[in-house]
Amino acid sequence: MLPLFEWLDASLLAEISKAYGGVFAVVQMFHLTAMALLGGMVLVSDLRLLGLVMKDIPSETIINGTRKWFGWALAAMAVSGVFMASAVAMKLYHNEMFWAKMAALAIGILFFYFVRSPLLKLDHSTLNPWVLKLTAISSIVIWFTVAACGRWIGFS
Repeated sequence: MLPLFEWLDASLLAEISKAYGGVFAVVQMFHLTAMALLGGMVLVSDLRLLGLVMKDIPSETIINGTRKWFGWALAAMAVSGVFMASAVAMKLYHNEMFWAKMAALAIGILFFYFVRSPLLKLDHSTLNPWVLKLTAISSIVIWFTVAACGRWIGFS
């Protein structure tokens, strides 16, 4: 992985992100907005699965409505995150919390697309309510871990 980070550190992307603070700030704004959107989609859908919000709307409707926005938010986060990382690529390479965040992010993406989404495409009334609740709690814990590790990068 070191050669990838060395390349990123020396790339045109890194030069732009280091030289133009205004550009970096705008990209960071998109990153934070995408994080808020992704977090909102996770919380709304998972809290609905737990039966804590929007009880009058079928959970399938909420899940289907948030799935697309989750994907867009994840894509925006990834693109803006690479740009932001280019400014401090070598620092991130040596930061344990960055790697913890990347591991949690990978787990979150895999969980969302290979566990949660296929499961929740089924009719929710045919699923054990505890399966729905466990899925929601697992999702919240995973994405909270991603956010907490990401925030902790700034402190380490």
